[in-house]
Amino acid sequence: MSPPAPRLRRALLVLTAALAALLCGLMPRAEAGTAPAAADDGPADWTARPAGGGDDRDARPYIYLEGTPGTVLQDRLAVTNTARSPLTVRLRGDGRAGAWIRFAEDMVTVPARTRAEVPLALTVPPDAVPGDASGEAVAGVGGEEIRVPVRVRIGGPTLAALTVEDVEISGGTIRYALVNRGNAMLRPRLAVRADGVFGTLLDRPERPLPLELAPGRRVERTEPWPDAPALDAVTLRLRVTATGGARDEAEASATYIPVLPAVGGGLLLLGGLAALASGAYRRRRTERAAPQPPPVEEQPPVATEPLLKAGAKT
Repeated sequence: MSPPAPRLRRALLVLTAALAALLCGLMPRAEAGTAPAAADDGPADWTARPAGGGDDRDARPYIYLEGTPGTVLQDRLAVTNTARSPLTVRLRGDGRAGAWIRFAEDMVTVPARTRAEVPLALTVPPDAVPGDASGEAVAGVGGEEIRVPVRVRIGGPTLAALTVEDVEISGGTIRYALVNRGNAMLRPRLAVRADGVFGTLLDRPERPLPLELAPGRRVERTEPWPDAPALDAVTLRLRVTATGGARDEAEASATYIPVLPAVGGGLLLLGGLAALASGAYRRRRTERAAPQPPPVEEQPPVATEPLLKAGAKT
């Protein structure tokens, strides 16, 4: 049974594109991988973290505060000096919530092998939008810095909104961007599906992503696709969701063209396949669309008379 006309047309387009690429000498180039950045373990002789907890097992991962617009919230930052000499540390805030922080002292000298807890006050602006805000408390010594995350939950109605943007396929890599359009902290979940000319190529169920998306934040991410097709026309669909009803979908298309070692053989193969697909499509169109000739009606015989010879009398 012949495949549906839309699929046949898409297959013809793929074959034609592959043939044109070979004729022009286009060869896909492998993109150089980007080495992952080395993890920053911080300085060896001093640390900074949220106060509270006697050891690393009890340490808070970030400073978390809750309040309504216009309120002042209190916390402490612990700076530990494990060196054998005093340490002078600069303190400041960074980011949206970090800009609301004021330390009891902006410059603190910590004696050798001593831990100091520095009070801080975070003032939520009176016009702050309800939801989540984030920032950092930054401790610096010379050219070294330790950044402690700060999370603030502002009382009031919240809005969860999320978009997925700039989706594209490059070889075996899917690229996209996530944007938090609301005022709540989001933990997105992602589902991926790719369909080719003759069926589904990729179907990854929804799974949580290893990130927190603060309000207004945009994050660019990649999704590996190691078994991407060599020859196909692909439609890719991404679906993202998050708590609070946030949801969005986006799609992209790509045409995969194979790299053939023998260009002459590849041209013959692709040319033959293209001609075959084109011929099949045309025959199908002819069978379905060519009108049948109308039946020929029988006409009465035409009466004839013998011609008069020259000079004959009538």
